[in-house]
Amino acid sequence: MIEGTASEAAPRGPGVEAPLTTGALARRLGVSPTTLRSWDRRYGIGPAVRDDGRHRRWAPRDVAVLETMCRLTSSGVPPAEAATMAREQQPERGDALPGPRAGRERPGAPAGRSRAAGALPLGDVRQECRGLARAAVRLDAPAVDRQLADAVSRYGVVTAWEEVMMPTLHAVGRKWESSGDRYVEVEHLLSWHVSTTLRRHTPAPEGAGDGSPGPVVLACVPDEQHTLAMEALNAGLSERLTPTRMLGAAVPAEALVASVRRLGPAAVVLWAQVRTTASLALARHIADAQWGVKGARSRPLVVLAGPGWAGAPREMPRPPSLSSAVDILSGAHHRGTGTERG
Repeated sequence: MIEGTASEAAPRGPGVEAPLTTGALARRLGVSPTTLRSWDRRYGIGPAVRDDGRHRRWAPRDVAVLETMCRLTSSGVPPAEAATMAREQQPERGDALPGPRAGRERPGAPAGRSRAAGALPLGDVRQECRGLARAAVRLDAPAVDRQLADAVSRYGVVTAWEEVMMPTLHAVGRKWESSGDRYVEVEHLLSWHVSTTLRRHTPAPEGAGDGSPGPVVLACVPDEQHTLAMEALNAGLSERLTPTRMLGAAVPAEALVASVRRLGPAAVVLWAQVRTTASLALARHIADAQWGVKGARSRPLVVLAGPGWAGAPREMPRPPSLSSAVDILSGAHHRGTGTERG
C-alpha cells in the first residue's frame, strides 16, 4: 500500500493528533518521502512507532525533530550534524508533545511561538512568522515591510533573521517547490523586502585607521548569485560594530585576491549556495594571500558559508548559523589582522 493515502490514517483520540504517514509528513515539510526514509536509515531520525513493524507513523514529537532537521539543513548545516542537533533540541520520546491543534505550546518552546496550521508549512516558529507569511501571500508590501522592520527593531538583526525572516523564506520556498510555479511571486516579493530591510539597518562602513584591524570581506564565489544570507551577515556584523566590505555576487577570483591584498582583511567570507560553485582551491588561494612588510606578513581567516560547502574538509571554519558566523568574524576582527607569518 502506498504511504500517505487516506485509508492509512491512524485513529485519533480526544485532543490527540493522529500520527502522520510518510507521504503526509513529506508534503507538510516540503521534502520528498525518499528523503525522510533516507534520514531514518542514515541518521536515526525516524518514527517511534511503526504499524506492523513496516509502515512509518510519525508522532508529533517525531515531526518536531524533522522540522528542526529541515531548518538546520536549509541553513547549511550538514545532514549528519543537523540530525544530532535536532535530536538534542527535543525532549525524550516519553515526554508529551502537543500537536498543532492542541492549543498549548511545547514545554521549553520560546515564548511567542505558534504551531497553528497556515497557508505555508511554517512549523514551530515565532508568531511573527505567521503574520509575515500571511502578508507575503497577500502580496501586501506595506505590511511585509512594516513587520520586517518591527522584527529587527524588537529582536536585532541576527535573531530577526534566524527566527523570523529565514523560517518564513524557507516556508515560501518549500511551498513554491511543491506547487510548481505558484508562489514564486510571493518569494520574490518577500526576498526583496528582506533585502531592503537588512540594508536599511546596515550603517555605512567606517574607514579603517592606520594600525587598526582590517575589515571583514564578504563575497560570493564566481558564478554565485545568491546574496541574501550575506546581506544578513553584513547587517549582523555592522550591528556588532565590526567593519565590513561587501563585494556582492559572483566576484571573479582575480578581483577577490586583489581586494584581499589591498584591504588586508581580518577575515574573508566566501558564500556558495550550491556545490557546483564552491571551489576549495579558490578558498585555499585566498587563505594564502599575504600583505604587509617582509618578515611580518599577515593572512586572512577564510570562512566558508552556505550549503554549497557541505562535505568540504574542515580545514576552514564553516559556521552553522548567522549568530555563530557573527561571533567568529567579530572575534577575528578584534583580535587583529590574522596569523602572522615570518
